[in-house]
Amino acid sequence: MSTTIPGAATAEGSLPTQRGYWGTVGYRLRYDPVTLFFAALLLLIILSAIFAPLLAPFDPYQESIIRRLKPPGFRGHMLGTDELGRDVLSRLLHGGRITLLMGMVPVLVATLIGGGLGLVAGFAGGVVNAVIMRVMDVFYAFPSVLLAVAISGAMGGGVGNGMIALTLVFIPPLCRVAETATTQVRNLDFVDAARATGAPLRLVLWHHVLGNVLGPVLIYASSLTSVSVILASGLSFLGLGVKPPEPDWGLMLNALRQAIYVSPLVCAMPGIAILLTSISMNMLSDGLRSAMDVRS
Repeated sequence: MSTTIPGAATAEGSLPTQRGYWGTVGYRLRYDPVTLFFAALLLLIILSAIFAPLLAPFDPYQESIIRRLKPPGFRGHMLGTDELGRDVLSRLLHGGRITLLMGMVPVLVATLIGGGLGLVAGFAGGVVNAVIMRVMDVFYAFPSVLLAVAISGAMGGGVGNGMIALTLVFIPPLCRVAETATTQVRNLDFVDAARATGAPLRLVLWHHVLGNVLGPVLIYASSLTSVSVILASGLSFLGLGVKPPEPDWGLMLNALRQAIYVSPLVCAMPGIAILLTSISMNMLSDGLRSAMDVRS
């Protein structure tokens, strides 16, 4: 599949540049300043979490009663201190590692499992489709937030159980998107032609179906990442995710909420981190959706 980019000729009289589908997606993203800005912001957040041990100015676990709830700038504490006198900036940097891990890994695993199930259900049809999709409908009967809380609570909380709960929540919608896209593709002419030539089923799925299903699934998965970060923070806020004294944005919000009238700016820092991460992921998802829309 190739796309002609208007105005891409390099010399007078030469033919316009021919780009493949993914080359066109990259070309559109490169000239989308809003998407690039939020992609850079998200990359900065991820890198700051990865290199938190090198960037954190203080030990995120070090407590000091005499430095409780100090404002930003107090004795080198750029974002102030929390209810136990710990440096907020250091805890935000370290907390981003767990929050982003709990937010991204479940979506990745759910994309592999849900996308695979949707691909099989959509291509096979019949009884296979009915069985898989009815099982997915059972999960659809519950709101995602309540389902995540119920599964995590039943499993006892913790980072691992929270990630399992979020994965189970995201599998059904990703499966539905993959199944819908596969159903639309499986009866197209090029798929029928591949079958008529006697191509093995795995090759038909890999070369002809998956490439057309991958785009919608990736776009939807990218939009779920921001939801996953918020849900992961929510589980920690409710005590079903990260356990104290480990730093986590949701856990920090829960611990600081009682001091909101004493030091509101310090209490808002974890929420601001969650907000910036969620907005960056949403804007990146919107930019990716526009770039992958072949009709535009």
